[in-house]
Amino acid sequence: MPAPDPEFLRRFTVAERWVHRTTATLMMVAILSAAFLYVPQLAELVGRRRLLVIIHEWSGVLLPLPLAVGLFFRSVRADLRRLNRFVPQDRGWTWRALRHGTRHAGPAGKFNAGQKMYAALISGATLVMVGTGLILWFPNLAALDVRTGATFVHDWLALVIGVLVLGHIRMAAKDPEARRGMRTGLVGRPWARREHPLWAQELDEQRRAGEEQRTAEEEPRPDDSPSGPQG
Repeated sequence: MPAPDPEFLRRFTVAERWVHRTTATLMMVAILSAAFLYVPQLAELVGRRRLLVIIHEWSGVLLPLPLAVGLFFRSVRADLRRLNRFVPQDRGWTWRALRHGTRHAGPAGKFNAGQKMYAALISGATLVMVGTGLILWFPNLAALDVRTGATFVHDWLALVIGVLVLGHIRMAAKDPEARRGMRTGLVGRPWARREHPLWAQELDEQRRAGEEQRTAEEEPRPDDSPSGPQG
């Protein structure tokens, strides 16, 4: 088995990239189909509106599925724990990012505070969208006032999600190394030390600990030395 390239660090596993890609695909289908359903200028371009409604409904209701499947993988669960944990340096990162921009926000772990907040907002908004969407999909399950409220929340929250996703795409477009990490799973060590130094330091410490453990296991033990002639 070839040794890993010392110039690169493993940022995402196959399972993590699969969850991200399938979720992103479903999200984009839901957003685009919603745009063609609700923007008059785009709605005129679509002939089979009922088919578009079905595509929108199923892409929305399936949005939580990739993550649910990903929970069977240890790497996905580990990243979820990281995303759900707001540590002290994240507060400092947020304060500096608001004052000086994200480029001068200081050290971060595998995910900075902005990425954690984005994940929390998108996750919560997606659950609300699925819930309100089901009420609109099956109107007989709720009273008229509930359906009216669900429609209001669904429409305005869709706009918020669209803005968040556009911002996410804009940030990714400005960082080719981050895109390579999501595409191949590997990122350059200089990028990791610059953008996520605490995570790079954590990986270096794990690597050194592993090397020390292997060295200790390979060293001959006193009871392994050949015994002398017996009297």
